[in-house]
Amino acid sequence: MSDGILSKAATMEIPISSNGDTSSLPEDDGLEQDLQQVMVSGPNLNETSIVSGGYGGTAEGIIPTGTIKGPGLHPPPPGPPPGGEEVVRGIAVEKFDIVKKWGINTYKCTKQLLSERFGRGSRTVDLELETQIELLRETKRKYESVLQLARALTAHLYSLVQTQHALGDAFADLSQKSPELQEEFGYNAETQKLLCKNGETLLGAVNFFVSSINTLVNKTMEDTLMTVKQYETARLEYDAYRTDLEELSMGPRDAGAVSRLDAAQSQFQSHKDKYEKLRADVAIKLKFLEENKIKVMHKQLLLFHNAISAYFAGNQQQLEQTLKQFNIKLKTPGTEKPSWLEEQ
Repeated sequence: MSDGILSKAATMEIPISSNGDTSSLPEDDGLEQDLQQVMVSGPNLNETSIVSGGYGGTAEGIIPTGTIKGPGLHPPPPGPPPGGEEVVRGIAVEKFDIVKKWGINTYKCTKQLLSERFGRGSRTVDLELETQIELLRETKRKYESVLQLARALTAHLYSLVQTQHALGDAFADLSQKSPELQEEFGYNAETQKLLCKNGETLLGAVNFFVSSINTLVNKTMEDTLMTVKQYETARLEYDAYRTDLEELSMGPRDAGAVSRLDAAQSQFQSHKDKYEKLRADVAIKLKFLEENKIKVMHKQLLLFHNAISAYFAGNQQQLEQTLKQFNIKLKTPGTEKPSWLEEQ
């Protein structure tokens, strides 16, 4: 490989050593977790089974006792069609090559990871991108906490509305059966029914808030983080094959070494292209995610504020207007359970 290519690769790496400043880089989740990530994706083998004679083979060629009648024997089943052994052998060779390549790749990546962890190697770092990735992970954790609290609020509201509904029924029944307190029980029954209706309306708004945050966190953010994981794996592979190429470049230049160097150059270029593509994909997804997050949260936080404020102010008209503003329609009221929201 030419000196120009090596110098270009070197500009994209930061050495990991005792005197290097890596305080601005986010900590990984741990060596064991990283090793598990390297090992988890096994070789891509199809479901074709390899059958050979001996252990694990089929029962072809064995004459069952039920075929013996009288003095004669039925002929054994016909053998495999011509060319079958060649097909099986070809499948076996193909699978062996897949396993071999996977093993080599896993070895190189594990070696690179250990080298980085113990300060003997170097890793390619995009400081701006990795800062954005860490910020996304932190944002996701905080939004998950908000989601959990909002779900708890929904459960409490549901219980409150159920209790108010039952209390209103009890007051109405006592109003009919207590002439001396009919008026008092009556207006308490009406109050509880009104509170129950407002509670159902608020519950619809909060459920809409929960549904939207859940989609943002567990679908939109998670999709971006899946691409981030692919990018991080590609980064490790890129550095592993870059290190391998650099080591071969500093070795002897006999005929065998030149051949290995050419193969290493080809593999390095392939992993470099994969790494750069995924880096670009992550950058684009992070940009669109940030724009989408701001748009979604602006709407949802306004909805949540207006609905909560109107409910606790006892402003039924404003509460209903809030749901209309955000196109939230409740199911038919009067059911035993509080109404669940529907978005138009």
